[in-house]
Amino acid sequence: QGCITYKSHHCRHNTERQDGGIFTLYNMTTLLLRTSNFLASHSSLYVILAAIVAFLLPETFSWVKGDVSSIILGIIMLTMGLTLSIDDFRELFRRPLDILIGACAQYTLMPMIAWGLSMMFDLNPYLSIGIILVGCCPGGVSSNIMSYLCRGDVAYSVGMTTASTLLAPLMTPLLVWWLADTRIEVDVAGMFRGILLITLIPVGIGFLANTLLGKRKAFGQIQSIMPGISVTCLALIVGGVVAQVTPQLMNSGVALFLLMLCVVFLHNTLGYFTGYGIGSLFGFSTAKKRTISIEVGMQNAGMATVLATSFFAKPEILSHNPEAILCVVPCAISCAYHSISGTILASLFVKMDQK
Repeated sequence: QGCITYKSHHCRHNTERQDGGIFTLYNMTTLLLRTSNFLASHSSLYVILAAIVAFLLPETFSWVKGDVSSIILGIIMLTMGLTLSIDDFRELFRRPLDILIGACAQYTLMPMIAWGLSMMFDLNPYLSIGIILVGCCPGGVSSNIMSYLCRGDVAYSVGMTTASTLLAPLMTPLLVWWLADTRIEVDVAGMFRGILLITLIPVGIGFLANTLLGKRKAFGQIQSIMPGISVTCLALIVGGVVAQVTPQLMNSGVALFLLMLCVVFLHNTLGYFTGYGIGSLFGFSTAKKRTISIEVGMQNAGMATVLATSFFAKPEILSHNPEAILCVVPCAISCAYHSISGTILASLFVKMDQK
């Protein structure tokens, strides 16, 4: 009887411990999901907060530079890959003309607008290369979310983002080399290898994982917390950049910030308008016009930031030309501003529907 009592108590204790463990795991998963949703829905505020902290306390983000920034961007691209499925790639072949129109708009309108603004404002060569980098990068990952919020064509949005990302290793270096100030050396081959490593490979790994493990419940839970991880990584990149440019911002005062904010505003806004105009020109539906507008206007500014620090503001360049760090200023401002403007534009489209 003593043995039976002991076994009964032992089994009950194990059951309670197991139930407690399951309950704790459930609470942890729920907390992660809620945190991820909160960060994704307040991404712009989160990024701005990181920028403010980095400006006031640069040492907080001083470790986010060089290879660390590249790894963080790779994680962002991995989160994008985890959302891709075979159906998304089928979409590229299902309507190739629409995707071609979108990709051409992406890699002509935004680079030329960036170059035109740099000429119009007579920007410093390094500020110019910064905004040109933003213009020559593929569409941003958050553009898919904005297309969903404004009742756009989400499948088309994913197709455009995928296509522009796949083209980035070739198109981005060539366009930057073509449009950059002749006084700045552009390492086309190095940029090609760098973009390949920090974009296509992580995206490919994520896509492969989603294809093989996508039906598993645990993997679905991992996917659901990816938006929060992506936003956190973007905030780290912005914080790292702001920490690096704080001395220049302090020396130049508010004038530099306001100048680049104006340039970023015009670049982004003109991208929205011209993208919508291209959709109208080709007779797209309202949903598709909204999507191409957002896809063209919202760039992967996180990639531009990493490329700026990796190729135009490297330590060996900064050692004899400290002014080169200015190239990351337009990229950092674009990171935060594109999220804000995309959210505002999506809400304006929804209000138009309500009216």
